[in-house]
Amino acid sequence: MSDTHRPAADPSRRRLVQAGLGAAGLCALPWAPAIAQGGEIVFGAAPPITGVFAFAGVGLHQGLGDYCEWRNASGGIAGRRIRYVAEDSGYKMDQAMSVFKKIMAAHSPPAFYGDSTAWAKAAAEEVSRLGTTITSSPSFASDLADPARVPYYFMAGPSYAAMIAILLEYINGTARGATKPSVALVYSDTEFGRDPIAAGKAHAQKLGIPVVMEIVTKPGAVDVSAEVARLRRARPDFVIFHGYVLAPIPEFIKQMREAGMDAKPMGTIWSMDKTTVDAMGAAGEGWMGVMPYRYSYDTAGAPTMQTIRDFAAKARPNMAYVPIFYTHGWLVGSIFAETIERCLKANQPLTGPNLKAALESIENWDTGGIVGVPVSLRTHHIPIGRIYAYDAASKLLQPASDWIRTT
Repeated sequence: MSDTHRPAADPSRRRLVQAGLGAAGLCALPWAPAIAQGGEIVFGAAPPITGVFAFAGVGLHQGLGDYCEWRNASGGIAGRRIRYVAEDSGYKMDQAMSVFKKIMAAHSPPAFYGDSTAWAKAAAEEVSRLGTTITSSPSFASDLADPARVPYYFMAGPSYAAMIAILLEYINGTARGATKPSVALVYSDTEFGRDPIAAGKAHAQKLGIPVVMEIVTKPGAVDVSAEVARLRRARPDFVIFHGYVLAPIPEFIKQMREAGMDAKPMGTIWSMDKTTVDAMGAAGEGWMGVMPYRYSYDTAGAPTMQTIRDFAAKARPNMAYVPIFYTHGWLVGSIFAETIERCLKANQPLTGPNLKAALESIENWDTGGIVGVPVSLRTHHIPIGRIYAYDAASKLLQPASDWIRTT
């Protein structure tokens, strides 16, 4: 990851928990409806405001916190005020779990936002045992989109496997005649990188798309000359990168072009923020990928995107561009609120089973344009995305497809 495109943290607006939460373990928590004292509804969070994921974590934290402020100004949830209680995880597993236990012990929130795949998996067993709280995080790990095994977790977007499927559906739509475009898969040697590969290859086979090369590298700045030579011999029409944020993608693209390759490079969500693509420099021209949300400058016919822009402009005048991480945080907050509101309107206590049923009842739901078509949370993820391509002239990512829905 490049440090050059990571925005600085905003200490004045972190709303971090400072004191008084106690250090009681989860074992001391009562099993009870999770409505905080005074009728307030607490959204707990352990966002990665510092550490290696801070370039995204600051925006995630700001978006979720700002959604709570905006929602409170609009009447809260069924007349109840939301209190956002958050503390920096530092993107460290032990710290994230400590924050989680502390906030759970003090507030028993009906909704909690963690910082990673590791956190989501580590917390899942305890969350299931307690049965009081729905959870989410920045992770789109495919095995977390499992209502049976991870009943109280959802992701505000498609799983990584669904993202690859959306890319392949787009590629399939570019076919002319009987010959299908060919694909190479380039991914990091990490759990994140490996996550969607088996499912992606199976989906490609289903569509009749040949996967002509599969390359695994370490994340970050590495020598890719040998890998580019292999790609040149395989001659794919598209190269899908997954499991990276930035490096080594720009170096791959640079060397592919120097080798005379005309393959189209594509990526998934964490390589698709405008600040990340800007940091690619010349390699960003022609970059394409899947995004589950509109970009903040794409407000036509999307009232919630306009609301996000307007709120951020007033609350954060130094934020020149509202990143996808902020939009993600805002959408997570709106799903938390929609789920809780459905329980309250049905006069049901905010227990885990009731919250899960309410979450799964969200069908044909309008996000106000964050996602361009109505969504469902029945499967605990939103398998919808749109392909965007970077336009060097405007320095914006522009739609290259309609919204694509997969399973």
